[in-house]
Amino acid sequence: MTITRRRILSATAAASLVGAPWIAGTARAQAKELKISHQFPGGTIDTGDFRDQLCRRFAAELTKRTKGALGAEVYPNSSLVKTVAQYSAIRRGALDLTLYPLNYAGGEVSEYNIGFMPGVVSSYDQGYAWKQAEIGKKLTALMADKGAICVTWLWQAGGSASRGKPTLIPEDVKGLKVRGGSREMDLMLKGCGASVVSMPSNELYAAMQTGTMDVAMTSSTSLISFRLEEVAKSLTTGRNKGFFFIFEPLLMSKLIFDALPKDQQTAIIDIGLEMEKFGYEKAKADDDAVAKIYEKAGIKAYDIDQAQADKWKAIARDTAWKDYADKSASNAEFLKLSQQVPAA
Repeated sequence: MTITRRRILSATAAASLVGAPWIAGTARAQAKELKISHQFPGGTIDTGDFRDQLCRRFAAELTKRTKGALGAEVYPNSSLVKTVAQYSAIRRGALDLTLYPLNYAGGEVSEYNIGFMPGVVSSYDQGYAWKQAEIGKKLTALMADKGAICVTWLWQAGGSASRGKPTLIPEDVKGLKVRGGSREMDLMLKGCGASVVSMPSNELYAAMQTGTMDVAMTSSTSLISFRLEEVAKSLTTGRNKGFFFIFEPLLMSKLIFDALPKDQQTAIIDIGLEMEKFGYEKAKADDDAVAKIYEKAGIKAYDIDQAQADKWKAIARDTAWKDYADKSASNAEFLKLSQQVPAA
């Protein structure tokens, strides 16, 4: 048989393709990269906002655990998807994961507002105890039903930065423009005589700088990350007692999760669980760190006591709690279940 030049070239090309790493069926071709979005400042795996660190640690461990078959890229500062829109993107499968204050989606799923309800959670231990309690099981099931898998359970204590005096008791916000951070917080603040302003936490600096807002209520970490010590005159921390905690879980699109192989699903759930210890410790550390950072900037830090926290809770019960429970039987059930987890 005559071997033509064309046959030789064809055989050579075929042989070179056999070992090519970019051919379908190889590990590199099969590798998938998930996208993780959040609204917080970006950093590194060891520095910066711990919520960004958590996402980067999750991504690195995912690559390691799946031997490169599945990885993730982190997009901070809402650079991939706008802040509030991240939840609807998760539900549609347009975004893979987000570290997200669940109450931001309260307009779509009203039950979610229990995650930023003043007065219902008074300590980290109580918030984390929700997970194994009936309320946690019900909330996790609801998130899955609405298209989101709860990968990492995360709570943060809240405090406030003010352009004037500290906000220790409800009377301190009367007549001021205050950002509460959730619909329920706003209802409580209105009950205190405040004017409320609504915006995601990554817009707080400009609002306080221009005087659009007098008081920003948010997590300790956001009080640090968004550098509000540059525009504030006083700080009220959540390190001693607090009247609000914020639920900010790492969520994954159920559509995307369900399409993954079983071993990759297991890796995601296992790593997400392991990240909870990191998040818990970092959130608590920031409750102390925020006071030191503000005091270094010449701003006095104040703590509230139980009696002061109870005053906020009393107003919340008559405003936010009532409004929430009146919306639906499901909301009322969530509020009832929240009261079954004792304060630690």
